[in-house]
Formats: sequence, C-alpha cells, structure tokens
Amino acid sequence: MCSSRAADWQICGLSICRVLSDRIWLCQKLQQLKRWIRKPVTIGFAHAELIAVLVAVTGNEPRVMTIRAGEALPSGPFEMGHRTLQSGLREWVQDQTGHPVGYLEQLYTFADRDRNNEILGGRTISISYLGLVHEEAAPGGGRPGWQGWYSYFPWEDRRSGRPADTDRIEARLTAWAERDPHRQQDRMRRARFAFGFSGARWNEDLVLQRYELLYEAGLVAESGREMDAHAGRTMFADHRRILATGIARLRAKIKYRPVVFELMPESFTLLQLQRSVEALAGLTLHKQNFRRLIEQQDLVEETGETMSETGGRPAKLFRYRHAVREERELSGSRLPISRG
Repeated sequence: MCSSRAADWQICGLSICRVLSDRIWLCQKLQQLKRWIRKPVTIGFAHAELIAVLVAVTGNEPRVMTIRAGEALPSGPFEMGHRTLQSGLREWVQDQTGHPVGYLEQLYTFADRDRNNEILGGRTISISYLGLVHEEAAPGGGRPGWQGWYSYFPWEDRRSGRPADTDRIEARLTAWAERDPHRQQDRMRRARFAFGFSGARWNEDLVLQRYELLYEAGLVAESGREMDAHAGRTMFADHRRILATGIARLRAKIKYRPVVFELMPESFTLLQLQRSVEALAGLTLHKQNFRRLIEQQDLVEETGETMSETGGRPAKLFRYRHAVREERELSGSRLPISRG
C-alpha cells in the first residue's frame, strides 16, 4: 500500500514539473515574440517598407506632405503588429506627421534591385500608397511639412505656358544624346516624346518617364552624377521617383474618376473646381468645355448659396453629388483635360 502511494506521489510530482516546465517555455516564447513583433517583416534579405504620397490642393497649388523638412515622404517598415498594409501606413503617417488620412489607394510596389536601401546585403521593397486629403497643420515628430510638388518637378507646370527652363533641359538632353552616336537618334526620339520638343505634343501623364529620362542622363542629383541646378529639389533615395509615380497616377485618374472631389471643400464654385483640376494637370483648361462636361456628368448640384469672387459678380456654390458615387464606380465618369 505504501509503495503504491509513493509511486502515485512520484507520478504527480513529475506531472507538476512537466507543467511548470511547459509554462516556463511558453513564457520565454512569448517574450521572444514581443521583442520580435516590432521588427520589420523580412523574407530572406527583403525588407518591406510602407510609403505615402499624400496630396492636397491649397490656394490653387498641388502640395505633398513630406518629412525631414521636405527631403522624404512619410514612410516606415511593415511590422508584425500591423493588421494590414494600409493600417500600418496610417500608423506611420500619424506618428510622423500627425495629419489625418482619408482617401487612400495602393499606388505601386517598388522592388528594383538597384534601389537605394539601408539594409547591408539586403533589399528594400517599398509598397506605396496615394492619399488625397485637405491640408492641415502637421504636428508630428518627423519634421513634417507641406511642399509644392512643382518645386520637385518645375518642368511639369505649364499653366503659364512653356516653363523658362525647358530650353535648358532640351540643350542638356541633346548634349547627352550626342555623347553616344550609336544611340543618339533613339535618345533624341525619347526626349522629344517625353518633353514635347520639336513640335511634339506634350503629354501631361508622362511625369515618371520625364523624370527617369533626366535620371538616366545624369541631370538630377539622385543619379549620383552631375547635378543641374534647374532640375528641381532632391529627395532621399528614390522618393522623388515615387512622388512622380503618384503625380502621374493622379493626373491620369482625374480624367476617368472624379477623385478631385476628395480634395475639394464641402462647397465650392465651378471656377475653384476648374483651378484645382488645372493645378493637378499643370495645364490651363477651356472654361466652357469644362463646365459643359461637368453639367453633362451630373457630378455636382447647387447648394442655393453664393460667394463673391474677385472682380466679378457672386458665383453659385456647388457640392459633389454623393448619390453618384456608386454610379461612377460602375460606369465611370470623367473630368475634361483639354487645352484652353
């Protein structure tokens, strides 16, 4: 009887020890997980980064949210604690800028092997998003600030005609083309197509192609070669390339989706709406054509109120018809981008 009880106590003691051991192991694993959960997600040597192109239109000027006093776009690593890519990006934007984010859509994934990255022997994959917001003060901790996007791409603003520096850009690109006789014709053809040289048509959507051509020619500082003082403000790594991608996306999208209303106040005049579209497109639009198409698309409705505009009679105020939101997703609606 005694030996049986002793055996039972021995079995019980072993069971308790095993449970305690399992609990200690579990606690150790949980501590490891807590330390690891703040680390960027890495697959092999690939590091996932989230980056935001936040756009606003203020005072008829397109603006982009930056950090580091205009040198970079808001960004940060995708972490295990982030529920989704988009929620992770929103957290980084809030942390670095303190600015609210409304409309957001995925822009592009940048994963080129030769990208500038900060991982020794590794690789950075940047998942970018385009956000449309109303400009507010940014109290975040990343030295945030709103910058005019034409300070980074001065050749893109043609609202007042051909920019003064276009001739200089053409001369520099011509000299670059002539340095390689075997590719001279191809380089000049690309330059004419991208910048509208020699009577070629200017295509406002080719923002990225123009920047990459200047990069290839060594005319922007990010290329690591000579810097042209007229080639716009520089940015960290390839953030200016990402910004160019965002501008190109938005310029193309306002032609078939009325996303510009995400940038407008609750009520606005048709002239304010036109000026906002012109600011984004970098072009002057034909006033009557613009208003005619707005009316045909049935995108806006009168509020019954007016406001005084400089040098003219009070103008009617309009608001976006939210009832067409579902319709536009199904059939599409567009805003006119035509030269005035």
